[in-house]
Amino acid sequence: MRERIDGASFAQAVIHAAASLNLHKQEINELNVFPVPDGDTGTNMSLTIGTAAAELRKKKPRTVGEAASISASALLRGARGNSGVILSLLFRGLSKAVKDKDAIDGRDLAIALDYGVAAAYKAVMKPAEGTILTVSRLAAARAADAARQTPNDPEAVLEAAIQEGRLALEQTTEMNAVLKKAGVVDAGGKGFLVILQGMLDSLRGEPMPEEGEEAGGAAEQKTDYAAIAAEEITFTFDTVFIVRKDDPHKGLEAFEAYLNSIGDSLVIGEDDDCFKVHVHTDIPGAALTEAQKYGTLELAKIENMRTQAEDLAAGRHIQSTDDLDAVEAELEGNPLPVKPAEPEKRYGVVAVAAGGGLAAVFRDLGADGVISGGQTMNPSTDDILREINATPAEIVYVLPNNKNIIMAAEQCVRLVEGKRVVVLPTKTVPQGISALMVMDPEAEEAANTEAMTEAIGRVHTSEITYAARDSDFDGFAIKRGDYLALTEHQLFGTDRKLEKLLRRLAEADDQQNAEFINIFYGEDVTEKEAQKALKLFTECCPNAEITLLSGGQPVYYYMISAE
Repeated sequence: MRERIDGASFAQAVIHAAASLNLHKQEINELNVFPVPDGDTGTNMSLTIGTAAAELRKKKPRTVGEAASISASALLRGARGNSGVILSLLFRGLSKAVKDKDAIDGRDLAIALDYGVAAAYKAVMKPAEGTILTVSRLAAARAADAARQTPNDPEAVLEAAIQEGRLALEQTTEMNAVLKKAGVVDAGGKGFLVILQGMLDSLRGEPMPEEGEEAGGAAEQKTDYAAIAAEEITFTFDTVFIVRKDDPHKGLEAFEAYLNSIGDSLVIGEDDDCFKVHVHTDIPGAALTEAQKYGTLELAKIENMRTQAEDLAAGRHIQSTDDLDAVEAELEGNPLPVKPAEPEKRYGVVAVAAGGGLAAVFRDLGADGVISGGQTMNPSTDDILREINATPAEIVYVLPNNKNIIMAAEQCVRLVEGKRVVVLPTKTVPQGISALMVMDPEAEEAANTEAMTEAIGRVHTSEITYAARDSDFDGFAIKRGDYLALTEHQLFGTDRKLEKLLRRLAEADDQQNAEFINIFYGEDVTEKEAQKALKLFTECCPNAEITLLSGGQPVYYYMISAE
């Protein structure tokens, strides 16, 4: 039986725990649901404690106080995500409890665990039960009970904490509505217990897991992401940043109040030199600006949780800041062509569209390049420039097909050498299609530009999408989940039933006066549902020639052009 934990033993326990968590990180990732199903709690916690392990390997602490201080400082700077920040706070409190100690016994360990819990609860502005906080609190309480019985046995104290923590973990499903809906336990709590178990295994002399080993058995639980709606995410951006303090004595109370007013899931960890913030907000730039009143901004990470949730639910790769190195390498390895493609013809066309069906329509009409993009994913100037340079034509028409992309496209005019670029201000996909349909490869540039511009003015665009949140807008009381109809990007009407809204659009003047109507249905509409929409428009617009096409576009159930 080990009676005391010294600096070397504590350091080795943290290193062992980091290896254990790395082994189980994917298992934990599959549990993650709170506050957003972004599937990365295991990775975040593993990378966080990995920073402490790396520092401990380099510095070889002599006392437990020194080892704990090194761990806490590294964890604060390396913390990723909400779970990583809370983990750093747990260690921060622990380090304060043992800062003057060469070694600790079971009683000291129990007190240190309690200090850690107090630090975490103090820093989290709105503590939620059914999380890592609950698991750590109940584990620490059981450790205190065990220490009263076996004060000189830190291994027994730690084992008691783990056993109670496992019971608490099982109860997190009932404590948290999101966890219950998904049918899993809390991922952060699971990660915390893996860390404690790794530390106990180290103290008992168990071999450290080797890199590349697989966890013993697949996760018994896996999140049902289909049961979790992206709308449950209140604020869009997961925002983490570190600030080096200008004045170590200046309090952060006012800053905390400000962050609470613009977001949620707020956690602030600090030491004497710096503080680290985790917050969910719709205005991360404002949070960073306010932070600079307290010191120098050192590092920031901002990720869109809504798109992460949508990608994960759809089984797609989740973009995160971890991808930035690869993106940078790709950009450096694939610079923009120095010399544009040699002209092989008079005219070329580059269009922007989201959806395989819409891209196919543009290509069928003669577009040389189609850039994937639209309302929720605006391509950059570089994206557009690459397609222009790859187009073997003397004159390249660019069809942005979205008002938010026009300006980026216009930047290309002065950046391209060896060919002329004409950006037509198409604000919708139907406008771009109409413009392309009248382009004459034999006409003069001025005549083509005039004809295409006139075609843009003749087409009327209607779209049907959904409301992501409750809102009062332009006289409409909009409820989350309502269908929204837009005409030329202006709100036309709302309804809880899609068919009613389609009928109202079909009966509107633009459609009633049209000779040609094209209906493009999106990726969330089945062919059977689309055929019903076609039948409805055919009945309501008997004088129009109506075409139904699969656009495959995201966000919009239907795009409807009328000419």
